[in-house]
Amino acid sequence: MAKRIKEIDNLHITGYEELPTPGALKDELALKGDALKTVKRGHRQVKSILNREDPRLIVVVGPCSIHNPEEAIEYAKLLKPLADELADELLILMRVYFEKPRTSVGWEGLIYDPHLDGSHRIDHGIRIGRKLMLDIAEVGLPIAIEALDLISPQYLQDLVSWTAIGARTTESPTHRKLASGISSAIGFKNNVEGELMVAINAIRSASANHSFISVTEEGKVAVFRTEGNPHCHIILRGGKSPNYDRESVRRCEEELRRAGHEENIMIDCSHGNSQKNHDKQIEVLNEVAHQINAGNDSIIGVMIESNLEEGNQPIPDDLEEIRHGVSVTDACISWETTENILRKFAADVSSSLKARSA
Repeated sequence: MAKRIKEIDNLHITGYEELPTPGALKDELALKGDALKTVKRGHRQVKSILNREDPRLIVVVGPCSIHNPEEAIEYAKLLKPLADELADELLILMRVYFEKPRTSVGWEGLIYDPHLDGSHRIDHGIRIGRKLMLDIAEVGLPIAIEALDLISPQYLQDLVSWTAIGARTTESPTHRKLASGISSAIGFKNNVEGELMVAINAIRSASANHSFISVTEEGKVAVFRTEGNPHCHIILRGGKSPNYDRESVRRCEEELRRAGHEENIMIDCSHGNSQKNHDKQIEVLNEVAHQINAGNDSIIGVMIESNLEEGNQPIPDDLEEIRHGVSVTDACISWETTENILRKFAADVSSSLKARSA
């Protein structure tokens, strides 16, 4: 082994813990049975919608971030009957986000700090996350995640039916390369300023072949070569101002058409489009229904931030004080509100979706 020069090598590293290899964790927590059927069905149905073979709308709904696996399962068991009830109009995927991008500092998500105490037991987080995803898939819900880390997909991506690349990483060349090799469909958000071309260029890049460095299932560093991901689309999430209105959608259609991409647009009802007011997600969803009923056929789905209870809360010093079912990141609408607005949305767009099919 080469001799390390301590004055310049790993100068600011204070320690490390080895993780299991991706293959070892997949063997320990294997995807099989009903969970495997759920993932396969989710892959097929999402791609059918993007290919315009299925007139339904994709709905990615769930907590801003998962911080409590028991609460996540409680939410999933409420969502599954609703997904079955509205399946003629909506393909509902549960938002299962474990990684939170931070502009400066803050809690980074279940994988990075699963105990919410700054201990950063990633070895625990990756195992807790995979077990939770298996449990949700066994409930029968396809899973949506955000790909933030460049290594964690090797541990988790086989359980995912749809993936987002966030506003802060859409412009990242390494995330575009990663997206080109991911098996699920990929949605790219416009950036935090509201710029469309960043996401459109990301779609172009991720649709092409690439080479990048990652780890194999055996944990060895390797060069991965990709053929490009044919199921990429844009997500309008707002920026300095909302961009879910009819004119913004029309402008996005034009830019996608000019770039030679499919006019597949998902509307994020939260973030810049709700101007950080979780209740305004309802207004955004209603406007999406109006546009679809007015003849729009480019909108293929929506995203909604929802939890068991409304609002959000900071992580307290005493973790016993965390309120049940309330987000510890962005504020969410409650389950009761979620149930009501999705039933209304499905009813509002039902006839228009049948017209799309015709």
